[in-house]
Amino acid sequence: MSKLIMWNIITLDGYFEGERNWDLSFHDAIWGPELEKLSIEQLGSADALIFGRVTYDGMSAHWKTATGEIARLMNDIPKFIFSRTLKSVDWNNATLVHGNASEEISKLKKRGNSELYLFGSADLSETFINDNQFDELRIGVAPVILGSGRPLFRSKGVLPKKLTLISTQQLSTGGAILKYKTEV
Repeated sequence: MSKLIMWNIITLDGYFEGERNWDLSFHDAIWGPELEKLSIEQLGSADALIFGRVTYDGMSAHWKTATGEIARLMNDIPKFIFSRTLKSVDWNNATLVHGNASEEISKLKKRGNSELYLFGSADLSETFINDNQFDELRIGVAPVILGSGRPLFRSKGVLPKKLTLISTQQLSTGGAILKYKTEV
């Protein structure tokens, strides 16, 4: 059975994007050789990637024309796009998923034997957190205080959840990677 892993980068004050969709300029503060290596390792171990509609739109627009090892992996890996509004998807190896998100992700987890990664997708993440679908949360903390933006965990949307710290990794950029196991 596959593990469902959330992977997101946030600022120290908890924002995963700025005031506008795809305002990710703070990612430059954490990016470096260690995060590049981790990204390649995660993508190499993935059964599939999971996206909500907004994240799919931005990711597909960027990665379809990008080059390099990460771009190759992003384009080759199977992707499942959870959306109630999209009628079709056109990114290589992408499949549109309708229906109850937690029921559908349970089916995908049962089909695999490695890791499913959910990137971005705060609304979909909220659903999976509240329905106990995540096996692990991996959070990259950028050494930035943004002051405003879109928080990864909304104050009134996510139910309280106990986590167990698995590991921490300090990065040469001043950022850190925190890995947590979820408890049911």
